[in-house]
Amino acid sequence: MKKLIGFFLITILLFSINTALNAQEWNDTQKEVWKTVEAYWAIMSKGDIEGFFSHMHDNYLGWSNEEFLPSNKKDSKKWADYFWTKFSISIYEIKPVGILVSGNVAIVHYYYTSVRKDSEGKEKETKGRWTDILLKQNDKWLLFADSGGETEED
Repeated sequence: MKKLIGFFLITILLFSINTALNAQEWNDTQKEVWKTVEAYWAIMSKGDIEGFFSHMHDNYLGWSNEEFLPSNKKDSKKWADYFWTKFSISIYEIKPVGILVSGNVAIVHYYYTSVRKDSEGKEKETKGRWTDILLKQNDKWLLFADSGGETEED
């Protein structure tokens, strides 16, 4: 009986946390930053490599879970040119968890779920989280740094 009560309490707690996160209100600047993240995800999902990299700062440095070392814009582009020909994104969803803006710097934490289709038509669902750091330059938010990627399933 104690286990059952504990299960219900944990379920209620998790539901409350999820509801609080989804109910979060963003100010206009945070909304502007999130629209930028949504824009480069939409571009990326269409396989538009050049379009995606136009949202990236020249001094970008990122570190995905799959990489041994961080990579700059040039190296990321080289790998993207290779890998993005091997799959397409069938569907994706991104959900913000936190957006912090200070001056011309924004930090965005979010979860993603996507379904990728490989060249043989086989689909695979992936889930994970990212932290993107954007820098506002000439009235445009650019991806300056990021870290994250696919998380392991339980």
